[in-house]
Amino acid sequence: MDGLRIENVSMRFDLPDGTHVQALQDVSLDLGKGELLSVLGPSGCGKSTLLNILAGFLAPSSGQVTLNGRRIEGPGAERGMVFQKGALFEWMNVRRNVEFGPRMKNLSEPERNTIVENLLNTVGLRDFKQKAVYELSGGMQQRVALARCLANDPDVILMDEPLGALDALTREKMQGLILKLWKETGKTVILITHSVEEALLLGERLLVMAPRPGRIHREYRLPFAERAVGADLRAVKKSDGFAETRDEILSMIWEMEEEIMGGAEAGA
Repeated sequence: MDGLRIENVSMRFDLPDGTHVQALQDVSLDLGKGELLSVLGPSGCGKSTLLNILAGFLAPSSGQVTLNGRRIEGPGAERGMVFQKGALFEWMNVRRNVEFGPRMKNLSEPERNTIVENLLNTVGLRDFKQKAVYELSGGMQQRVALARCLANDPDVILMDEPLGALDALTREKMQGLILKLWKETGKTVILITHSVEEALLLGERLLVMAPRPGRIHREYRLPFAERAVGADLRAVKKSDGFAETRDEILSMIWEMEEEIMGGAEAGA
């Protein structure tokens, strides 16, 4: 089947002292082509572990993940990753960074040029293609990271806190860009975030995960991402249901954090 399927995925980390950490327990999810999923939860709920399994950086202890019917057993070009910090090649300029994937695929120079020019136009960096990475702001570097990811034409884009280090204004602009790219490209996007507001805005589906062990606590299907495409994001945040859902999720996560802290104090 087309899409991403997570089937009974568990992840256990064995520690040198003989103990273990159950990072994930029996996580299952079907995600169709072109869906936009945000994932949040308290620290230790396995969000990043799950994303690393989807990227192929980690093999689950049990269960499996398939993409378009093929089992994921390692990194692959059909899955692109955008990290919290762009993980760009500092010794290359903007153009070279974006061109890296197509060059590795041995595409011809005219093909590479077309891909790079189109993507730099899309992310608003056409006039910065010869700039060194260190000359760019944090927001611009994340735009380069997005363009470099898209240059490989992945089926799925995985984002691990991609906007977490940005100031509020730049973060809002980047949220709008992510929504624009999602709608224009039709890619499946999975976004990990610690911001409830961001998760609401950038997830037509939203997972709240619970810790110890990491598992899906609740799933929401939301209208806000669709409303926000090309719209005033602040107006969307004021629209019907946004504040109520945000407060509900905040209370849910707060209760989990209180439970964790209570358990830690009891064991001290």
